[in-house]
Amino acid sequence: MQFASVGEQGSATGQPEHGLLPAAQATPPTVLVALSGGADSLALAAAVAREASALGLVAGAIVIDHGLQDGSADVAAHAAAQAEALGLDPVLVRRADVAAAAGAGGPEAAARDARFAVFAAVVRETGAIAILTAHTRDDQAEQVLLGLARGSGIRSLAGIRARRDLPGGGQLVRPFLASDPVISREITLAACAADGLTPWHDPHNTDPAFARVRVRNRLLPFFEHELGPGIAAALARTADLAREDADALDQLAVDALAGAFIEETPNPETGEVERVELAASALVGQPPAIRNRAFRLLAADRFRAHLSQEHTLGIAALVTSWRGQGPVYVPGIWVERNGDRIVFTRQHGSPRKPSN
Repeated sequence: MQFASVGEQGSATGQPEHGLLPAAQATPPTVLVALSGGADSLALAAAVAREASALGLVAGAIVIDHGLQDGSADVAAHAAAQAEALGLDPVLVRRADVAAAAGAGGPEAAARDARFAVFAAVVRETGAIAILTAHTRDDQAEQVLLGLARGSGIRSLAGIRARRDLPGGGQLVRPFLASDPVISREITLAACAADGLTPWHDPHNTDPAFARVRVRNRLLPFFEHELGPGIAAALARTADLAREDADALDQLAVDALAGAFIEETPNPETGEVERVELAASALVGQPPAIRNRAFRLLAADRFRAHLSQEHTLGIAALVTSWRGQGPVYVPGIWVERNGDRIVFTRQHGSPRKPSN
């Protein structure tokens, strides 16, 4: 049983997490800096513009207008002009369709999904090997605290990967997270000042309506005051350690799935997996952490479904506490037991009702 990725966020590529880019090729490959005009991305754009030639790279920029604020087109145009002044080429400006990406995750998730769709399209258009984003140590610390608040396990503490695959090819690379030491927001602000660059200050970054802003402007300063300096660095280290553990657990879960796999049935028209069958007897002896992780990984990889803790425990009970109970319903799939088989089936239309 093959999986496209190991890990519940992003993907493990087999390359070192703390490498900057794939190995250079005979023809200089193109990388594109994702530039908003803020201090972090502007500092990254300047650094890449200086170093690209020595690294054997062609360096450009992608500026995304999310259309979420008045004057966003002007902000994007100004950022593009800054990229051109730095010598980046090509410089692309694209509009993200945030409304089309809206879902249960809220406006921040919709903007992220729309942004990723643009990244994937631009990689296909240009043949770029990577999109570079300017996430810093501070972003990592914020992500760890947000993950802790969700209470969704060790993967949520693993924070932001320094590298992940993009759909259809290319990679998203976060060089500031791959550096040693990890670059902080304080450093990017100082770098812009040293280079005479004037960053754009996004009003959303001070809007307390967003949980990330409250973490940044209230929670982290509180921890620094009460517990002493170095909290952001400690949280970033926690993310690195948690990611190593989570990746190892994910691989064990993949191995458990491979050992329990019976068969899967694709849709002959779409190629999507319609049904996956696992042997309950091969899963019953697995530690709960591995077995439950296997269910979450399978649901995400084959059905793009998210299992809550309640869903996961319900599926686990089909393996460990089988008493003839009915199916477990998850948005997009249902899971039931048939003899020794745990059967995951894609749901079309209204949820199927259990038989009496």
